[in-house]
Amino acid sequence: MNTSERRKEILRILQGTEIPVAARELAAKFGVSRQVIVQDMAVIRASTPGILSTTKGYAIQQDTSFTREFKVRHRQEQAAEELNLIVDCGGHVKNISISHRVYGRVSAEMDIRSRHDVTEFVEALNSSHSTVLSNATSGYHYHLVEASSQDRLDLIGQQLEKAGFLAPLQPWEKKEKEENKL
Repeated sequence: MNTSERRKEILRILQGTEIPVAARELAAKFGVSRQVIVQDMAVIRASTPGILSTTKGYAIQQDTSFTREFKVRHRQEQAAEELNLIVDCGGHVKNISISHRVYGRVSAEMDIRSRHDVTEFVEALNSSHSTVLSNATSGYHYHLVEASSQDRLDLIGQQLEKAGFLAPLQPWEKKEKEENKL
């Protein structure tokens, strides 16, 4: 096995496990010295983002974010309140979408992570003399929200419900949601 093949195999091993792999373990597997593995890892890490060197070995950084879609409803003048609630609870509003009877699902990216982003969004909306996307669906819309944990997403859902923004899912939406889990 040449150097290039060994490096590809090391990367494949790291991608195939969630636990760190020690350099000495890789050295034994490939019949080379630990120093050769350290040099291989320097080359691999230069071209592959997200590889961590830990006290237990090398690991690929796992995506630690969680997402959930929330169905909400409110008036246009409540948009800032709703978005601030989400970011204050640690959420990142990735997008907004509506389910239109004629056009189907329509989505737009938002990328709102902070109160500052909310302010910029509201100012842009007001200065453009536009209306929110959800006006086409009587205020009903969905936000795809990303957070650091399922507990954080649960908190966001609870706060949306407490504020009166969370909208009930229709039977067909519940079925669709269950099918997407499978």
